[in-house]
Amino acid sequence: ASRSIANAMDHRTAARETRDAINAVRTRLTAAPGAPAVASAQENALRNLVLALADLGAVRFGNFTLASGIQSPIYVDLRLLVSRPAVLAKAAEAYAALLAGVPCDRIAGVPYAALPIGTAVALAADKPLIYPRKEVKGHGLGKLIEGAWQPGDRVAIIEDLITSGGSTVKTAETLRAAGLVVEHAIVLIDREQGGPANLAQAGISAHAVLKLTTILDILSAAGKLDDAKRQEVLAFLGRA
Repeated sequence: ASRSIANAMDHRTAARETRDAINAVRTRLTAAPGAPAVASAQENALRNLVLALADLGAVRFGNFTLASGIQSPIYVDLRLLVSRPAVLAKAAEAYAALLAGVPCDRIAGVPYAALPIGTAVALAADKPLIYPRKEVKGHGLGKLIEGAWQPGDRVAIIEDLITSGGSTVKTAETLRAAGLVVEHAIVLIDREQGGPANLAQAGISAHAVLKLTTILDILSAAGKLDDAKRQEVLAFLGRA
């Protein structure tokens, strides 16, 4: 019993330290020029994750047509994480730290892009993984939700990024219809386009490892994003 209590305390501490690091990065990047900069290990981990995502090509700048038909000056493709295990592991650790502060019995990956990430997070956080199918199987057991679970289990949704939050809400609806309790969603990147507010209306608290503006600031500070492109993306987000 004492070991389980100690583990729970360690998880809560890790989650708090990660949230503090995220906030510290945001504060430091907007600090006045010349201010002292002493980054913690957690802050450095977040910076390194952002730089690794950019080097992988998971964050690109240009002119892209999104699934909605909207033209965007930035494109985030986290499906590439599966091709770089070391970067996927870094991302999974960041998810796991936030997940430690969320009460849940198991996690659920959003089909299908977030399933590889969900698997990595399950291993990093030692949490059972389930996932809803987009369609009921026409053979075998005909399951709509894969994995082991019981009605009443508390489930935290794992999503790669959130824009409007539509896919996350749809996943929550499927899980809730089966009797599961869904109150939290953990995402790697919040594109800051209304997703968390939409999730809140559906009774879901969103927890993001990174906000898109934080990514812009880190890349800008590292000399990997010029100010003109940064301002273009901020204008697209309505932040300029």
